[in-house]
Amino acid sequence: MITGFAVLLWVYLLAAIPFGFLIVRASRGRDLRGEGSGNIGATNVFRTSGKLQGVATLLLDAGKGALGVALARALLGEDDPRWVAAAAFVAVLGHCYPVYLGFKGGKGIATGCGAYFVPAPLPMAICLGIFTATVLITRIVSIGSILAGLALPLLVWWLQPDRALLISAGASVGLVILRHRSNLRRIAGGTEAAISGGGGSST
Repeated sequence: MITGFAVLLWVYLLAAIPFGFLIVRASRGRDLRGEGSGNIGATNVFRTSGKLQGVATLLLDAGKGALGVALARALLGEDDPRWVAAAAFVAVLGHCYPVYLGFKGGKGIATGCGAYFVPAPLPMAICLGIFTATVLITRIVSIGSILAGLALPLLVWWLQPDRALLISAGASVGLVILRHRSNLRRIAGGTEAAISGGGGSST
């Protein structure tokens, strides 16, 4: 019998796969952690290695989050939907603290989008709209990421009230904000890079 904790471990190990790091290593033979912002997410891949690699990283990071949560729902959701909410948080945790890279990973945005789209598609779709509009206006990815993240638990509470999902979304947003603390300092100081420049990756 498959236990909930076994599934969560699988979700973590899947989400911890550092696709950005692997793509840059395979395509350019470089260590992404020593380039640009040093982040392993899609924004830094895009800035340091090009559009194709950046898009591939974005899709794979979002996909691993969605796949992990979909698996948890298929195996455990009918018995207890709280496991699905837990899996969404674990997916974000895995990307931010991957065991494969000494627990030094990304900032959880793309993986979180994929993870929470499975149990909360409408709130997440609105969050993506908030992210897109914010980035178009400010040209700063991290501001869009932070605002969209803050909106997620509010939208879950409003549109899809579920205690476990709300706690999960709130915990994930807290983790994302923690991972963006350097971005917040740069935003406050007026030095955060726009999407046409280098620095400050947000995924």
